[in-house]
Amino acid sequence: MQQPQKIGLTTLTALVFSSMVGAGIFSLPQNMAEVAGVDAILTGWLITGVGILLLAGCFLHLSRLKPELDGGIYTYARTGFGDTAGFLSAWGYWLCATIGVVGYLVVAFAAIGAFVDTPQSVIFGDGNTLPAFIGESLILWAVHYLVLRGIKQAAFINLLATLAKCLPLIVFIVLAYWAFEPATFNFDRAGQSLQTPFIEQVKGTMLITLWVFTGIEGAIVLSVRAKRRNDIGKATCLGVIFALILYVSITLLSLGVMSRADVAALNNPSMAGLMAHMSGSLGQWVISLGLIVSVLASYLSWIMYSAEVPCTAAQHGAFPRFFARQNEQGTSPASLTLTSVTVQLCLVLIMWTGESYNTLVLISTSMILIPYFLVGAYLVKIAFGQAASWNIKAIGLGASLYGLWLIYAAGLNALVLSTLLYIPGLMVFYYSRRKHRQLASAT
Repeated sequence: MQQPQKIGLTTLTALVFSSMVGAGIFSLPQNMAEVAGVDAILTGWLITGVGILLLAGCFLHLSRLKPELDGGIYTYARTGFGDTAGFLSAWGYWLCATIGVVGYLVVAFAAIGAFVDTPQSVIFGDGNTLPAFIGESLILWAVHYLVLRGIKQAAFINLLATLAKCLPLIVFIVLAYWAFEPATFNFDRAGQSLQTPFIEQVKGTMLITLWVFTGIEGAIVLSVRAKRRNDIGKATCLGVIFALILYVSITLLSLGVMSRADVAALNNPSMAGLMAHMSGSLGQWVISLGLIVSVLASYLSWIMYSAEVPCTAAQHGAFPRFFARQNEQGTSPASLTLTSVTVQLCLVLIMWTGESYNTLVLISTSMILIPYFLVGAYLVKIAFGQAASWNIKAIGLGASLYGLWLIYAAGLNALVLSTLLYIPGLMVFYYSRRKHRQLASAT
């Protein structure tokens, strides 16, 4: 069997950046304006900026303190807190990634619907019609074949798509800078028209900001495929910094182009409405095309992550053994097929129920809360166990507190939902453990 194909720093950084900067950024202005005023949004971004940089620091230091651990999300939880915690982290992350890619397909075809649908003839709608289902399924299995041919080729295509999708975002920031009005930005900064307490406004921004940063772990998940171990942490930090600059710029500049209430009333993708306000229908088309390219690039990133996690977990007995088998290109066909079939089933449910992108965001984000918290907690355990420097201990403690804050901010509904989705995973885990023990005893 050939050795798994290796990925360099630039491609790794593009994977991290692309997996974070997907569909969410194009709806970010409306999503934030709907739940918070300017002051709460600034506070939310401050908390998120610090928290997500601390989390990136956890991945950076763990990749150096534990260079022998590949797979990140699963292996950190398993090594630090046992097999059950490792499996729950892997299962939660796999569901987050898989449900997230369903959302990417749905929103991509919703954006196409903005071009071709009319009040008399709805073809793609919100991405949940029969024609949308057919188109989404075709893309799903085309990408399945691409990733089956090898991670390196798929990652290179993702790099090109990432460069392409940055152009409309940069154009938006430049136009919004010139159209920015301080009086508009400062009007009702406290968000009194929302009639919501300040702390509730801040909490309301948390799942939104977490969703747009989901994917920070991309270089860690694919760490076994990195050309150089030092590139893993660098790619994570670079991707986070680039994404953070984009997110904060787009959110705050938008609130100086239109009032908070007007931005909140926009249809998603709200960046298209803002571009139409600034430059007419041409700008709206540019943003909509950018959304389609961005979403498909992020979809490619997340499919690679989704296929990697069951394969890594199977190597340690948490998933059935056959998920660990790889083809000559270093891809696990069983793991990739599991992910693709799950996505296909979710697309069927979306078509039948008529649910949209926002529902998928809630489900996907709720599943990543525990895995992220365990990463910070593992660095704390390692830092104190190895008497590491106080700055590493502080990063681990800060990231753990950020993880607990996210769980609190998500609320009871998100916790109940994630708990229900973890239950079938435990059945898979105990079945896999029994089979692995039987094989071990037989040999």
